This record gives sequence, structure tokens and C-alpha cells, in this order.
Amino acid sequence: MHLTSQHESGGRPEAAIVPVDGVDEPTDPSRIRRTVYEVQQHFRYCYTAPIRDLRQRLVVVPRPVHGDQRVLRHSLQVSQPHSREPIRNDAFGNVIYQVSIPKVAEVVDFDVSLTIERLTGRGPHLEAASTQALNSYLLPSALTRPDAALRAVAGELACSGERRADLARVVGGWVYQHMSYSFDRTGVRTTAGQALAARHGVCQDYAHLMLTLCRLLGLPARYVSGHLVGEGGTHAWVEVLQPASGPAVEVLRPASGPAVEILAWDPTHDRPADLRYLTVAVGRDYGDVAPVSGTYSGPHAGRLSTTRRVDMSHVEHQIAA
Repeated sequence: MHLTSQHESGGRPEAAIVPVDGVDEPTDPSRIRRTVYEVQQHFRYCYTAPIRDLRQRLVVVPRPVHGDQRVLRHSLQVSQPHSREPIRNDAFGNVIYQVSIPKVAEVVDFDVSLTIERLTGRGPHLEAASTQALNSYLLPSALTRPDAALRAVAGELACSGERRADLARVVGGWVYQHMSYSFDRTGVRTTAGQALAARHGVCQDYAHLMLTLCRLLGLPARYVSGHLVGEGGTHAWVEVLQPASGPAVEVLRPASGPAVEILAWDPTHDRPADLRYLTVAVGRDYGDVAPVSGTYSGPHAGRLSTTRRVDMSHVEHQIAA
């Protein structure tokens, strides 16, 4: 019997967020030149009886470079004898680990360690995006399929007169104003339409709502899974892809697609995703970026527990003129 286990990033947080003594959160990005974070993440599966042929997919290590973010060091430790397939990138550029474990008697642990750097003053986040990628961020996905209510909201927002990045901010603000944050009332299979009908949810529901509305308004947008310093659990926000221009764009043109500028927006807090945000993965919706998921043979379901610690280990301020 095959059962699927999947980490629910939108559930009740079980994380400890502990900044290093003497290092403040970078609340004023204009004063910060460089920040370095240490991330420790622990996943434990417990089974009531032995299971066999566990195949685990982990999306827990960011791509080497994402905008002004760079991974300086990373590791993944597994508590049971296992084999690993070569690390690969999925269609969205995310780093994917595939781990196979022949047998687990009771417990298996996965420990992730990251050192991540973020820099400022390097201009906007630019990428080269293929037409296929842009289309995938415009089309509905399983969790962002619009219903009549969402289409009606998009129609109202279209009358705002705003375009591109300004319109995306309007969408994020609408979601923030019309949703109430609430744990344990939605899950990883909750659609944007269901979240809107209930008017409550967690960060992934806010992100799915913003994604759906952006796509209805012709704005390519993608789901982001990552960490927000100072809050428990993993976090979700949105990146909107808009046409880019300027001298820096020419560097991207050989990379097989038009240059786009990335606007990262957090509808849960109605603000830009600044230096407090650490990106792990992007996709069409949560289903593309679930941190841990997998299959195994056995008659009993597994129970997942997680902990996380994020320390800001280094901050460099701009030198005053």
C-alpha cells in the first residue's frame, strides 16, 4: 500500500526564531549593505509500524542565486541509510533532492543547514524568462483556478486604472484587507476560491488569492516558499514578473527569453518582500514547492513534526557619506 506524506507549510508553526544577540532585524533596508543568515530546519517522520521503500522529495535548499540572495553553504543530513539521486533542477529552477530509504523502523529525520547572504544596492531583480515560463505563470493552476467570485473581484480591480507593478500592489492590498489570518481552518489543498469564500486563511491562502487575481488581470505571477525572519514556520508570498528595460537587460538577452523585472510582494503583511525574506523555491502554487513529500509502502500513515531556527549572523551597514 502506498501512502503519501506531505509537509503542510500553512499549518500551525512549530518553529523557533531566535535572532543573534546584538544584531537587529534589518527593518530599514536603505541602511543595510549586506546580511547573512543561518537557517537550521528539522523534519521528523514517525511511523506506528515499519515502512518500506520510502521515496522522499525535498525542496528545502534555495537555488544558488536568486536576485540579491546567494547561498553560501548548504547541507542535508538523513538519519537512516539511504541513497540519493543526483541533485536536479525542476522546470522552475528549484533545487530538488530525491532520497530513497529501503526501510524505516519507526523514525526518520532530515536536517537542513543553510547559510544565506542578501545584498542591497544592486538594482532591481532581473531574470530572463522564456515565453513558456511566462505563460505558465499566467494560466490557472490546481489551487489558483478562478471561480465567478474571483472573476468579479478581478473585474473591480481592473477599474483601478493602475498597471503592472502598481496594479500588483493594489491586488496585494485588496487581499490583505479582505482576508483574516487564521490557523487550522485551511490546508494545503485549499483553493483560492475556497479561501475567498471563507475570508480567512494563512500565508499560502493569501498568496494563492493574489496569484489568481494577478493572473486574471494579465500579470504573470508565481508562488514563493521561503522564510520570514521573526515568524514561525515557513512563509509564502508572491513574485510578479513584468517587462524590464535599461542597460542591465542586455546582459540577460542571450539566456533564451525576454528580460523581466521581479516584484516580490507579501499580501499577508501588504508590503514588499525585503531583506527579512529568504526565498527557497518558486512555482505556480504550493503544489510545486511543498518542502517535503513522498511515497512509501506500509499500512499506516506517518506523522510529521518540524522545527526551524533562523539566526541573523552578520549585518553590514552602508558607510555614511
